[in-house]
Amino acid sequence: MGVVKATQEDIKTLARLMRAEAEGEGKQGMLMVGNVGVNRVKVRCLDFKDINTIPRMVFQSPGGFEATQKGYFYQRARSSEIRLAKRAIAGERFHPASNALWFFKPGGSCPAQWFNQWNSGRFKSHCFYIPTESDCPEAYNTY
Repeated sequence: MGVVKATQEDIKTLARLMRAEAEGEGKQGMLMVGNVGVNRVKVRCLDFKDINTIPRMVFQSPGGFEATQKGYFYQRARSSEIRLAKRAIAGERFHPASNALWFFKPGGSCPAQWFNQWNSGRFKSHCFYIPTESDCPEAYNTY
C-alpha cells in the first residue's frame, strides 16, 4: 500500500516523469523527483489543493512539469524506473526532497528562496524548495 493511491498506469506515468526530469541525476535524483510528485498529491495546500492523483499532478497546468512538453517523457517507462516510482509511492523519502513541493535546475547556485519558498538543499544540479510548515502542514506529516 502506498502513501497515495496509484494504478499501474499511474506508476508508469510517475516513472516517466522521474526519468524525464532527472535521469542524469541517477537513481537518487529520480527518487527525489518522485518525492516531490508524491508530496504534491498528498497535500491539500498552496497550488496543490485539487491535485489528488498522480496524473493530475504530472499534467497540472499551470504549475506542472516542463518534461511533459517534451517527447522523451512519452517514451515507455522501463522496469528500473517503475521500481523507483513504486519506492516513491511506498513512502521512501530522501533529503532534501523529503518535504519539498518544488525543484528546479538553476544555471548557478541555488537561491535561498524561489517564488517565496525556502531552499531545503541541492542534489547534483537540482535545487529543492519547501513550504513553511504554517503554509502547508501536510508536507511535514510523516508517511
